[in-house]
Amino acid sequence: MFGMIPFGREENSLWNYLDNMERSLFTGFGDMSQFRCDIQDKGGHYLLEAELPGFRKEDISLDLNGDNLVITARHSSETEDRQKDYVRRERKFGSFSRSFDISGIDAGAITAAYNNGILEVTLPKRAETAPAARSIAIE
Repeated sequence: MFGMIPFGREENSLWNYLDNMERSLFTGFGDMSQFRCDIQDKGGHYLLEAELPGFRKEDISLDLNGDNLVITARHSSETEDRQKDYVRRERKFGSFSRSFDISGIDAGAITAAYNNGILEVTLPKRAETAPAARSIAIE
């Protein structure tokens, strides 16, 4: 509501200036620590597809921690270009991680495959067990 003051008569303070500068610098980046995932219900299992283009299979790890599945991808590359008197050397490092609740999943039967930048994780549903029937004695 305060941004609706007409003709730019809003208060020009250092804090407003810094806040606007921060917004303009980081617009469009989204959450850089995550990657896109799709999860489909295939009946007896879920299929998780994670977009990880540019990563090698060795750069990706899947870890189980209780009822959490953690997918981590680490990127590390270094390039060097030499031309006449000019030397350019660039390094790129990054880590992306996502965590998923897998309660209700048979953790021992989880499988994963990585092909063409897509990590496919098959999450089999745990078989539902009916509670055992029993009689309760009345005291």
